[in-house]
Amino acid sequence: MGQMSVSDAGDLPHWVESQLPSIVSEAYGNVLDQIPLFVRAEPLLQQDLHQSIDDTLRSAVAAMIHAHDISEMTAPQETGRRRAQQGVPLAEVLQAHRVSFGTLWDALVRATRPGGCCEGPEALVAVASWVWSAADKYAMALTDSYRAASAELLAAEGRRRSALVESLLAGRPSPDCSPWEVATLLGLAPNADLMVVAADNSEPNAGGVIDVEQKLADRGIVSGWRLSPTLQLGIVSLHTGQHEDALTVLRDAGVRAGVSPPYGGLSDTPRALQLARSALSAVRSGRPEVREFSSSPLDAFLACEPNEGRRLAEDVLGRVLELNAADRSTILGTLTAYFDNQGSAERTAEQLYCHVNTIRYRLRRVHELTGRSLKDPLGVAELVSAVLSLRMGEPNTAHCALG
Repeated sequence: MGQMSVSDAGDLPHWVESQLPSIVSEAYGNVLDQIPLFVRAEPLLQQDLHQSIDDTLRSAVAAMIHAHDISEMTAPQETGRRRAQQGVPLAEVLQAHRVSFGTLWDALVRATRPGGCCEGPEALVAVASWVWSAADKYAMALTDSYRAASAELLAAEGRRRSALVESLLAGRPSPDCSPWEVATLLGLAPNADLMVVAADNSEPNAGGVIDVEQKLADRGIVSGWRLSPTLQLGIVSLHTGQHEDALTVLRDAGVRAGVSPPYGGLSDTPRALQLARSALSAVRSGRPEVREFSSSPLDAFLACEPNEGRRLAEDVLGRVLELNAADRSTILGTLTAYFDNQGSAERTAEQLYCHVNTIRYRLRRVHELTGRSLKDPLGVAELVSAVLSLRMGEPNTAHCALG
């Protein structure tokens, strides 16, 4: 005897069609019995579950009646798409699918038993392979549709979060909600400190930037990000003790990034972005380093007024900047170390590995070249501001100027 096909099933497919309402109801009840998620679901989802079982089994039985190969996938594709949008986990969706086809199979078995309306094992054998092949094909179509819809939802959520982050960074309120509502939608805690991160996304070794949000989340740190071709900008919400954890994540990612000091008010986000960008600009290109902007108010003032800072540096240090590269680097390096050591010539000499009299000689040259005395508070303020302005310039320029 040759291999049997669904066309050898006699009246069985037509009987199944006539019994579909009761089979669908039985399948729906079995799904509720076996999958608690659907028992607890909203009535609308339960109604949709019943309808999707009906659509899927009706489509399969129609193809069985006409002995067609399974090619029409509208019913499982629609089910996969809707369940993804409803947030039902794929495991439960596939389990409901298997239960539905299992119920259909049980009905076929009952019908072909002795005394059944379509008595005879031949009919059951004729449809067996077809039914389970259809179940597999529908499951694959359902899964593919679910995953495609989930990817679309994730992309849409990413675009939405990116737009919300942009509204905070730019200081422009969203047309739909206030800054506080935006922060709530992003999951930023209302009483936590905030920190802006500007990470370089333009270099070949910047791949670690992409995973930063998830790595922060793994440590319980909430953040929102906006990605551009050259920068990944983030707003990070920090509870007590999380500041160093966040910096550790960034450093472990091997990124080139600038970080603002922690701040409290959402309205300060555009200013924090400027400080983070300024910190990033001080990191040499191609170098994986995370630089946190100083908490000094003077640093912040100069970063927020970069043009004035450049003019100040040129006015105060103009003659120093005109020196040849070696002398310029020596003078500026000494002046910077002197300020870093709280104005101690002795500690500066130790840091630079030279005699204290050499340091004093170089500082006298600063006075001669700039006209500003390190004993005059106003002169010191102008020199400090000028040096800080140079530090905040282009990284390669600043490195050249400051050695």
